[in-house]
Amino acid sequence: MAADGSAPVILVVGDSLSAEYGLARGSGWVALLEQRLAQQGVRARVVNASVSGDTTAGGRSRLPALLQQHRPAVVVIELGGNDALRGLPLTGTRDNLRAMIRASREAGARVLLLGMDMPPNYGERFRADFRAVYADLAREERVALVPFFLAGVADGPQAAELFQADRIHPNERAQPLMLDNVWPALRRLLDAALAPRSR
Repeated sequence: MAADGSAPVILVVGDSLSAEYGLARGSGWVALLEQRLAQQGVRARVVNASVSGDTTAGGRSRLPALLQQHRPAVVVIELGGNDALRGLPLTGTRDNLRAMIRASREAGARVLLLGMDMPPNYGERFRADFRAVYADLAREERVALVPFFLAGVADGPQAAELFQADRIHPNERAQPLMLDNVWPALRRLLDAALAPRSR
């Protein structure tokens, strides 16, 4: 939390799924998060540092400056999908995410990791290995995890109606569902960050 007593910052470091790619400004899940916090009277500020097309390597390189600038209470890491789409080694994805988790914690922030999956055409073995990156890191580093950020979107009965024409990026109808996937774990972390610390 900021030392000057200002509202705690939630820093979202993600890719196009969080950067409102192909959406009207203000309609993405991060913007909806800001609205929900305000509606519920939660005193927090959201900084969306997501970049379309970003990889875990890109996020890792950008994170130190973001931590120094914003001094977040909570860091939401939504990265890894582009690594898999580009065929980058999962060992690198794991190492980059681990470094981001540890850097965030060392800066005094709580971490929420958003897990991802790949389409069926990537093969079940690769998909299982990819999902395990998130599950293993959450367990090993003891951080909060949303197992599948696009649950109910990519794997639901209305999946075809919840994506843009490219069939990769969720549309505006999907954004509230994405927020609902993130909200319970994020709210717990934020409540913990806002709780007075015992002396």
